[in-house]
Amino acid sequence: MYLKMHPGPSGEVAALCDAELLGRVLSSGSIRLDLKKHAGFYEGRKVTHKEAVSALASSANANLVGKKSLEAAKEAGLDVSSAILILGVPHLQVYRL
Repeated sequence: MYLKMHPGPSGEVAALCDAELLGRVLSSGSIRLDLKKHAGFYEGRKVTHKEAVSALASSANANLVGKKSLEAAKEAGLDVSSAILILGVPHLQVYRL
């Protein structure tokens, strides 16, 4: 997985993406997730599952793509039930208010 932390007004945003998905364009109906054009948003450093869980547990918000990334989010205590599927790939944005 790739993790990149972004500063935000209410704390850091964790962008986490399964490594094998970077560079792909996922499109289904009116939904399009361009992980080629926006690879820089996610491509920070490669992390282990444990590192991903830790980062997600302490981040203010999160943007997640991929099954492994959502598994880490679930383990970090985030509700992943509202994830959408794009060509079978889960995507979720989490905002903690």
